[in-house]
Amino acid sequence: MGGKVSFGRLGQAAAASVGGLPRQFWWLWTGTLVNRLGAFVATFLALYLTLERGYSASYAGLVGALYGLGGVVSSIGAGVLTDRIGRRPTLLVAQLSTAVSVASLSLVTHPVAIAVVAGLVGMATNASRPAMQAMMADIVRPEDRVRAFSLNYWAINLGFAVSSTSAGLIAQYSYHLLFFGEAAMVLATALITFWKLSESRPRTPAHERREGRSGGGAGASEAGVSGASVSEADISMGTVLRDTRFMVVVGLNLLLATLIQQAFVSLPITMGQHGLSSTDFGTVIALNGVLIVLLQLPLTRFIEDRDPARLLIVSALLTGYGFGLNAFAGGSAAFYAVAVAVWTLGEMINSPTQMGLVVRLSPTHGRGRYQGMYTLSWSVANLGAPLLGGLVIDHFGSRTLWATSAAVGTVAALGYALLLRSMRAEEQREGGGAESGGAPTAPPTSPGRDHERPVHSS
Repeated sequence: MGGKVSFGRLGQAAAASVGGLPRQFWWLWTGTLVNRLGAFVATFLALYLTLERGYSASYAGLVGALYGLGGVVSSIGAGVLTDRIGRRPTLLVAQLSTAVSVASLSLVTHPVAIAVVAGLVGMATNASRPAMQAMMADIVRPEDRVRAFSLNYWAINLGFAVSSTSAGLIAQYSYHLLFFGEAAMVLATALITFWKLSESRPRTPAHERREGRSGGGAGASEAGVSGASVSEADISMGTVLRDTRFMVVVGLNLLLATLIQQAFVSLPITMGQHGLSSTDFGTVIALNGVLIVLLQLPLTRFIEDRDPARLLIVSALLTGYGFGLNAFAGGSAAFYAVAVAVWTLGEMINSPTQMGLVVRLSPTHGRGRYQGMYTLSWSVANLGAPLLGGLVIDHFGSRTLWATSAAVGTVAALGYALLLRSMRAEEQREGGGAESGGAPTAPPTSPGRDHERPVHSS
């Protein structure tokens, strides 16, 4: 009897986690999973260049940097295309370009050609993210967005966990099979996009125009444009850069993303300095993916009705102090595993909660550009974090790096607290606070952005 009750509760929890989302979201989610299941090249590119091609570690590092630089360039360009030509065309162009460039990377042999094509792969791979995130925001109701972004984040990590394991086995047989395997999986994702996804970009700014008139131009002010209407034509990258609140969120995410990237560069260096092997590092870092796959969905059920301001503050502290714990780990792999568990919890809380905030701060007809700028913060972290971590370790030691990580997490937490306090204060001044007089449970909205119910409505 108890077993039946437990099974029933488990079924109810699962239904609550995945129910009520539109069919197009699940096709988008499936495309994400398929794509990540074949994400082989980025993970094993350095090994391919050094072991298979015989190039030096410094050359492999240069190619990796060009791969990251390609992502930086495409973040902005793809965001603009997402708003101008639409989400679906941008996704198709990015996915087809990824398939072609990845396959080409396995065929070129000249070092200059490899470097150039690697940059193109980085551009193409990153170009789909603003379009995918904008489409998800378009088709999912505001009150379901945190859950939807969490499910997508879960699919990314599940796919990564499977692809990383399988890629190691495939690489023993043929690196070329890795490249063509990823190209085939990306083509499968493009077919899903072509056959199952319809364009979601709003076709008219009439709704925002009406809201702009009734709201006295507040939305236009926040979006950094003048006048009563907010349309795609009104929004440029300059608009995004002048949106102070959004750029603060981008800056705070850059801080946390830089910390998270240290797990893949500075953490193995630190563990190696204390006599731990690559196998020890692989076991420790695998805990990150395992925890996300096992806990992300139940954790989302726990946090989706919580105050997002507190969640963002807590997530920043967990991330910063999780990395800070590495300063005390020494040669203990178990201690490093505890540290990974702490910052992974912060990562799991932050990702869907912050994506919900990003969407609410993004004008409907400018979501592509806003998502592109947000994606840029990750691309810059991917490019700069390895260099920054290496410099700090070389000149000041690994303990200084991890102690600084705790300080960075604290700064990010304070940044979230001040930002969200100012947003709540303005909401209350404009009469947009909770009817009961208490603090609102979601970041305030304004004309020209989202006009539906709050994310965490009761």
